[in-house]
Amino acid sequence: LLWQYNNNFPVVHHMKQLAALQLVNNDRLEFLITQLLFFLGALFVIVAGFYGLLFHKPFKKYRLLSLSIVFTLAAFLYFKAKSYYAIGLYPIYISFGAVMLGELLKDGRRKYWQPVALAVPVIVFIPLYRMGFPNQSPEFIISHPERYETLGKPKWEDGQEHALPQDYADMIGWKELALKVDSVAATLPDLNHTLILADNYGQAGAINYYTTNPMVTASSFNADYINWLPLDEEIKDAILVKEEDDDDPDRTTERLLFDTVYRAAQRINPLAREPKISIYVLRGAKTDIRPRIKEERDRKLKWE
Repeated sequence: LLWQYNNNFPVVHHMKQLAALQLVNNDRLEFLITQLLFFLGALFVIVAGFYGLLFHKPFKKYRLLSLSIVFTLAAFLYFKAKSYYAIGLYPIYISFGAVMLGELLKDGRRKYWQPVALAVPVIVFIPLYRMGFPNQSPEFIISHPERYETLGKPKWEDGQEHALPQDYADMIGWKELALKVDSVAATLPDLNHTLILADNYGQAGAINYYTTNPMVTASSFNADYINWLPLDEEIKDAILVKEEDDDDPDRTTERLLFDTVYRAAQRINPLAREPKISIYVLRGAKTDIRPRIKEERDRKLKWE
């Protein structure tokens, strides 16, 4: 809280940006309903945790925690947050609930309910595992909609219903992207002086995780990667990884800065959240491009 205060509460700025750019299509009622589904098998444990925090004397000094979730969920509702933003709130209440149930069911006839308490999460998880988890291939999920649409078609942040959950579709094609970048990087003579710049942190993270070439490290102006741009060494060549809605597919800007510019590969997968990702090669920097990169970095870091 002190850090947030000293930095003018960037979390509020961040949530406002999300609300304006990504969360505008989210539904508050759906947010609340989804909270029940995340830990459905442990819902009775969470209820026991709240009961304990409110009425169990040994928990008295932790009673404030029963209010913290209310304030946090209220903030998420106000900003129309994505439902999974709240997942991290619940483990502590599950912990209190487990201790509370341990006390309630330890003596007398109530101890015979212990196996029931252990079985309920498992029994509830079985149908959820079949219906609510992307545990099959994308092709299988799309060809068996009757199983996966029991809870309704998944909605993306665009407000539209899709065949696959957004986060699942977002991960499709990560390995293929890294392999293609590796293949393109292998054609360049000096990776020590080659900048690999991705459009977003998902692309950069996928490349860095799945690459088989220790010389390949992707960077980005997006998210935390903006703080790790490699600007110590001269940049002679570059590889650009661009989204489908790229506003300069002809690379007009880069052609002024490099001797040779060409599209080297594409990763195409219609089931992915990013169906088409283009990979460009920029060879022979005509000048030191690091000042331009620093200028762009500083512009993006500045609060709007």
